[in-house]
Amino acid sequence: MAKLLAMILAGGAGTRLEPLTRERAKPAVPFGGRYRIIDFVLSNFANSGVYRMKVLTQYKSDSLNNHLSRAWRMTAFLGHYVESVPAQMRTGMDWYKGSADAIYQNLNIITDEEPDCIFVFGADHVYRMDMRQMLDFHLAKKAACTVAAIPVPIEQGRDFGIIDVGPDGQMRQFLEKPKDPPPMPGNPKMCLASMGNYLFSTDVLVQEVVRDAADEASAHDFGKSIISELYKRAPVYVYDFAQNRVPGQEEKEHGYWRDVGNIDVYFQSNMDLAEVDPIFNLYNDRWPIYTQPHNYPPAKFVFADLAHKRVGNATDSLVSEGCIISGGSVNRSILSPKVRVHSYSEVEDSILFENVSIGRRCRIRRAIIDKNVEIPPGMTIGHDLEEDKRRFHVTSGGVVVIPKGMKVS
Repeated sequence: MAKLLAMILAGGAGTRLEPLTRERAKPAVPFGGRYRIIDFVLSNFANSGVYRMKVLTQYKSDSLNNHLSRAWRMTAFLGHYVESVPAQMRTGMDWYKGSADAIYQNLNIITDEEPDCIFVFGADHVYRMDMRQMLDFHLAKKAACTVAAIPVPIEQGRDFGIIDVGPDGQMRQFLEKPKDPPPMPGNPKMCLASMGNYLFSTDVLVQEVVRDAADEASAHDFGKSIISELYKRAPVYVYDFAQNRVPGQEEKEHGYWRDVGNIDVYFQSNMDLAEVDPIFNLYNDRWPIYTQPHNYPPAKFVFADLAHKRVGNATDSLVSEGCIISGGSVNRSILSPKVRVHSYSEVEDSILFENVSIGRRCRIRRAIIDKNVEIPPGMTIGHDLEEDKRRFHVTSGGVVVIPKGMKVS
């Protein structure tokens, strides 16, 4: 059996998720109420039986490091671990210059672990994937590197790194955001976009990042610098993620993958979870998403004062533990732990992070309210965007974002 190691790239600044990343790394941003974005990739590896994971961190990593150390305690007795690796500047005084440089600066990990194959995956995507199926494909093809790819409509191809593949799945060309993307075999309406997730034979990965480090003109990025050249001299194969099958998945969920890289996509991906029949189902107990358990009491809904329209209720929403809906109304929203919604308030199409308090008679719509924010009584947010822009961050899609700990008045 191949000896495996996962190296998970969690060092990006996440500027497009500002202000949610003002005080935390992008993979540590809450998602789906009680999870962090990084929990999805870690859960995929754990469910796939890949139990040795190194998470390479860099910017604003304190909350991410805390989450990993508290939530992801694997059994050391069997050699299983999730370990945070901060930028150590082993090769000089530089931070990571790119994804390839992050691996190069941590070659000591590879030397110490001596794996046969190495997964190099991003930490900020939402999806389910059985990594063993990609490994089986990689070994069957005797590939130097296997790139996970997802079919996208050909008109969207100019936004991605697009791969041209032969009928056997071998990469023939890698094109960064091409104006005229090549169609995937057998489907002229779709093209294959790189997911930024790679599986390498160890000797190939080491050789390539060392070669790249010596090139001062390189962007030190896996897509632009490594893959775009490697396929010309070694067998690089493309794994079609849409073919991956996970236990308990329904047909509609096959191929679900979201890069929650900007606020509007992040917002919509959360809202998708609250659908009656969501395309991504958190309730699949055959492939669970793991996270830190909290010793909070159950969610509570109080006041059935119909005469005064003071009823605590939530519809089409995810409500985490420790929440109290106290005579207010919540609709199509995601509530993280310990949220309080007071009487006569209305919250709709919104995401409330941990320990948010909504005062009496507030009206909140299409908002993301970060941790430890208290909204004073009578406030209206999301109903007049011009007014909101004077005080808060408002996205191009009309989502109002209130940063962590902001004093709202």
